[in-house]
Amino acid sequence: MDCEYGAPTRKSESGAAASLADAAAGKSSGRATMTTIELFTDGACSGNPGPGGWAAILRSGPHESELSGGEALTTNNRMEMTAVIEGLSAIKQPSHVSIYTDSKYVMDGAQTWITGWKKRGWKTADKKPVKNEDLWRALDEQQSRHLSVKWTWVAGHSGHVENERADQLARNAIPRQF
Repeated sequence: MDCEYGAPTRKSESGAAASLADAAAGKSSGRATMTTIELFTDGACSGNPGPGGWAAILRSGPHESELSGGEALTTNNRMEMTAVIEGLSAIKQPSHVSIYTDSKYVMDGAQTWITGWKKRGWKTADKKPVKNEDLWRALDEQQSRHLSVKWTWVAGHSGHVENERADQLARNAIPRQF
């Protein structure tokens, strides 16, 4: 079943994501060197489907920014994807980006499967519509804006500091039903 859900119901930021791109380009220091922006992401869901949250932590040198948001009815995969999309879209200038995720679904889809889906008109190998096509298209667009995107899988709940922080932010962003 392909779920159609709306835009995030809330979004919060701490830090300045736009300054990350400036820092990555060396603008804040007057240097013209290009560094990599690190993007740590996670998604969470209370029920699947159910209310969910996403989070992204962006870092370039000493500059760091946290983003998070949630939706009342979504899936865990959609929240994992939204975290990456929102993180990439927060970077205003084309940059070298290293993405760290605990979602093999998102990483494999973005690195491998998406090429075939696009060639087949957003159909799977067995000619079925790609689930979450709206988000895959948005992720593809965001990746293409950047100079390079490197993906790294990290094991969830394994003590990886930034992944644990992103997980906490995502869980905190889940809309609560009262």
